[in-house]
Amino acid sequence: MHLSLTVLVIIITTLVSLSAFNSRKIMDDLIFYPAIIREKNQYYRFLTYGFIHADFMHLAFNMYAFYLFGEFTEKAFLTIFGEGSGKFFYLAMYLLALIACVIPDYNKHSTNHQYRSLGASGAVSAVVFAYILLNPLQGIGLIFLPFFIPGFIFGILYVVVSYYLGRKGGTNINHNAHLWGALFGVVFLIVTSKLFSNFPVLDNFIFQVKNMRLDQLFQTY
Repeated sequence: MHLSLTVLVIIITTLVSLSAFNSRKIMDDLIFYPAIIREKNQYYRFLTYGFIHADFMHLAFNMYAFYLFGEFTEKAFLTIFGEGSGKFFYLAMYLLALIACVIPDYNKHSTNHQYRSLGASGAVSAVVFAYILLNPLQGIGLIFLPFFIPGFIFGILYVVVSYYLGRKGGTNINHNAHLWGALFGVVFLIVTSKLFSNFPVLDNFIFQVKNMRLDQLFQTY
């Protein structure tokens, strides 16, 4: 049976996260811990933290969102870059997003022994925003609204809210990682498509948004 990269990453992340739920040592060994990275050169933590989660709901939410947006995005990468290169670039985007989205945290907290972070949210945000870049008018639902809104509007709201909450602080959610992961996904897809394919990702996005019809603005459930 052929499994997509999205499903394989979900399986691996779920197995590692479940193992960490039952082992404090696994959790401590894999978590993003800037002070220890700096002191002991444990740079692998820039990746491993994305395969563990705080609890089952944290894991389930991230993997559900990843599956919803990842399956389509992965197929789109195969179309844009070809099957072999598409898989490579898709996986590279996910893994590099894990690294990129916590670099600001590393720079800020490299001497703070109280700071730790975990979860795949930054990489998932990269996948979601790559999806939005390719499908800016596709409706995305918000829990508190009885209708879908176009993906590019959702993206704008997501960036604004993540920036605000990141500046405000006071929660255990790493909103800055969400923000940097989202921006990384957009930049990664624009740059790689420009260098390694003939598909005009940015032009396609602009064309769709400019030609949006009013009836595409809100789509009820």
